[in-house]
Amino acid sequence: MFITKKSLPRRTVLRGMGAAVALPLLESMIPTFTALAKTAANPVRRVGFVYFPMGMVQIDRWTPVSTGADFELSPVLKPLEPFRDSLLVVSNLARPAVGTHATSSAGWLSGVIARRTEAEDVYVGTTIDQVIATHVGQNTLFPSLELATEDFTGYLGACDMGYSCAYMNTISWRSPTIPLPMEINPRAAFERMFGGEHNRDQRVEQIRKDRSILDSVREDIRALERGLGPRDRSKLGEYLDHVREIETRIGRAERQTDTQLAVPDMPLGVPDSFEEHVTLMFDLLAVAYQADLTRVFTFMMAREASQRVYPDLGVADPHHALSHHQNDPAKIATLSRINVYHVQLFAKFLDTLRRTNDGDGSLLDHSTVFYGSGMSDGNGHTPAPLPLVAAGTGAGLIKGNRHLKVPEQTPISNLYLSLADRFGIDLDKFGLSTGRVDL
Repeated sequence: MFITKKSLPRRTVLRGMGAAVALPLLESMIPTFTALAKTAANPVRRVGFVYFPMGMVQIDRWTPVSTGADFELSPVLKPLEPFRDSLLVVSNLARPAVGTHATSSAGWLSGVIARRTEAEDVYVGTTIDQVIATHVGQNTLFPSLELATEDFTGYLGACDMGYSCAYMNTISWRSPTIPLPMEINPRAAFERMFGGEHNRDQRVEQIRKDRSILDSVREDIRALERGLGPRDRSKLGEYLDHVREIETRIGRAERQTDTQLAVPDMPLGVPDSFEEHVTLMFDLLAVAYQADLTRVFTFMMAREASQRVYPDLGVADPHHALSHHQNDPAKIATLSRINVYHVQLFAKFLDTLRRTNDGDGSLLDHSTVFYGSGMSDGNGHTPAPLPLVAAGTGAGLIKGNRHLKVPEQTPISNLYLSLADRFGIDLDKFGLSTGRVDL
């Protein structure tokens, strides 16, 4: 690799055997005649969508009492207090009124009713993440990334009230008939992002020797560092340390879950700990944003009708069973702890974005991440009012420090139509939209 004192291309990639490491935005990538401040006029905007299943135990525990600016955060949203200035809570949104788990996840980002079928003729609607990815995806290696934490491969055919499992296995649809698979394996996601074109044997040998992907580009890193200023060297070092730290944690998870190294086409090694799994996936998404590998992601923290238990919280009953609480105070209290726990994990991700520099601000300044569910209350499978909060002003995508209470039964499609507007996408209608929302 040959480095000069001239500005680096934004798409600079360090390549070695089995590695292709994209770089974060460095000052060296900005031409000397362009002041850094000028990048604020046309910043990179990113968007993400984080899904939690089965809604809120009680929507009142989510919805703030007051509206407008400086509202008081509800008990469930309290972990987001440090990010208040970039928060937008939108209340009274609704999806089409078919109360199943399948239609909840399928309708969250599409805003339409999924076709009831157990066969392969699934049909729902292109989701807003893919509408945006089509518009901005040509600028990045991956138009979008789709991650999750639960294995869906065993769920085929009918899953819920005559609806195909395809509707519950993803929240992202490239077209009305093409669901996008969600990657649950941190190693597979890491290697997709940084692994280059090496084959399975190379990958397994690398893992056996406990070598980092970064080892194969070490000389390129040294050559690059010689041509960088002190601030860029520091930023590059922090970024590479973060990549290596994520890789180390993935390796630790693999050793915990499989003492004998497997040689599958899709690597094993999903962490035993839900918290570590979620945090790893969030950290991978933060690095993907930082290196501009993608500007759009979807992440399912858990699947609809999830049977997950939470031993770290002392919760031995499956989440789905608890969601049908029938107003049992003990179950409601337990569900509330799960709801708060999920928000706490989301807050950790926001903190990572806030601490990561990006041009004239942080990744959080230049991103908007939506956190919500396609169900209001899991006890009755109600489709409204939906819990939804957006964090990060996205360089002007939204106005923060607000609780916006729209009219009851406002289609969630209205919000997505307005989001498309912010990205400069010319749409007259999205899903079942009837208007727009003041983001």
